[in-house]
Amino acid sequence: MKKTYLLTPGPTPIPERVAAILGQPVVHHRTPGFETLFQEVRENLKWVFQTKQEVLCLAASGTGAMEAAVSNLFSPGEKVITVNGGKFGERWTKIANAFGLTAIEIKLEPGAAVKPSELEKTIAAHSDAKAVLFQASETSTGSAQPVKAVADLCRKNGLLSVCDAITAAGVFDLPMDAWGIDVLMTGSQKAMMIPPGMAFIALSDRAWKKSESSTLPKFYLNLKKERDAHLKNQTAWTPATSLVMGLQESLRMMREEGLENIFKRHALLAASTRAAVEALGLEVLAKDSPSSAVTAVKVPSSIQEGKKIPKLMRDRYGVVITGGQDELAGKIFRLSHFGYCSIFDVTTAISCLELVLNELGHPVAYGTGVGAALKTYAAGGPG
Repeated sequence: MKKTYLLTPGPTPIPERVAAILGQPVVHHRTPGFETLFQEVRENLKWVFQTKQEVLCLAASGTGAMEAAVSNLFSPGEKVITVNGGKFGERWTKIANAFGLTAIEIKLEPGAAVKPSELEKTIAAHSDAKAVLFQASETSTGSAQPVKAVADLCRKNGLLSVCDAITAAGVFDLPMDAWGIDVLMTGSQKAMMIPPGMAFIALSDRAWKKSESSTLPKFYLNLKKERDAHLKNQTAWTPATSLVMGLQESLRMMREEGLENIFKRHALLAASTRAAVEALGLEVLAKDSPSSAVTAVKVPSSIQEGKKIPKLMRDRYGVVITGGQDELAGKIFRLSHFGYCSIFDVTTAISCLELVLNELGHPVAYGTGVGAALKTYAAGGPG
């Protein structure tokens, strides 16, 4: 028998409490019962986003929220600045181009965070730009971006800050209103701890004002129509009703833990993971600005076929992690530590990694990484 352990940056594990709800009979969404449920979900999503704005629920993946941000805010030919720190930053550029915008791309080295000074120069050189599109956590490289600094620069220069927080919201602190973030979004299969199929997006007053002049086509992802429905505790179109039911329970779990404790837990699990990786003689890709959601690790030179690491972990031991994407394929592997995750999930992944590293010719003393993770965790963080 082989038990499966899900340690990917999406989908993430589903809590037992949520799984029990997902198995309940489907409810009809145009009923008073659903409206009562949805009202609670709406209020708790505002709490997670730390905003007074409506957090819109879309039956889509996180990319649907990214596309909605573009189609609802801009008009053909308008200029936006995109921060390409990896595969998902690149996606901002692709979406902008698909809708006929002019994308000015800041290309970063894998694992790097954008420097506010570099962004400021780009903004100065493109004074007609309307927004900066960027990630809070670049999932493909395990790097965190300086969200507050980006939002501050945007507000100072009259641009909108459009932040993909798909592996960041509910992981580390992103107070939307306090930091002046204009657009914030996430997906259901991340820190929200439910299956894939929903995206969440909130717009500031400035962003809603900009949306009034948008001429790009929009129908299903019409955010104004969606907001109007939400204010009646409904959705514009048929929602993912079972996921909404599960979301009600997962948000209750988050409320019970508290945002500050959630952020502390993720930071500690991330620190424990990095300590384990370094104890095994491996190198973290995003050294200067690592994300609390996922750690990207460089494949050691002693292993020629880096893709074998996640493959062996999954196929032989049932520990499912992810490898690198595109230019990083075979060069890194990624260990997730957010959502419904504890220190024992981390040590399971690390113990499996120790087995696989030895099998692939990178000898390590068993228990080295696990011991480092536990030591860091017990100490409450790096010593």
